[in-house]
Amino acid sequence: MTTTTYTVTGMTCGHCVNSVSSEIGKLSGVSNVQVDLTTGAVTVTSDQPLDDDAVRAAVDEAGYEVAR
Repeated sequence: MTTTTYTVTGMTCGHCVNSVSSEIGKLSGVSNVQVDLTTGAVTVTSDQPLDDDAVRAAVDEAGYEVAR
């Protein structure tokens, strides 16, 4: 198992959290997504390391951005 934390900007409410969680959760191998709305921290647990570009694309699809 691999756990990686990303910082996502632009989230302001529960709907934002659900959108980001849903899109990242669709990635192959993802078993858990936890979002801290206050800090923007998105912790992703997967069975192997994820491609950062795929995570960025999923967050972008939800309408938000991974901080660089």
